[in-house]
Amino acid sequence: MNAVLDAPELMQRDELRDLTGKAHAAAQAAWLAERGVPHRLDGRRVILSRSHVRDWLTGKTVRQSGGINWGAVK
Repeated sequence: MNAVLDAPELMQRDELRDLTGKAHAAAQAAWLAERGVPHRLDGRRVILSRSHVRDWLTGKTVRQSGGINWGAVK
């Protein structure tokens, strides 16, 4: 069996700590948001998909829109 292929879809708490270098959910969420990694904060827990981490590692990120880009409106 391949441990990577058999891993659950969501990252575990210890993996989030290893990835971000942060122990607290709010700090982890801030670290992920800075880097454009899609995630959800659910109370004191960060929900993060392994596929989003893989995408980030390969340079594919999805930044949340900050709203309308008025500079692009003609």
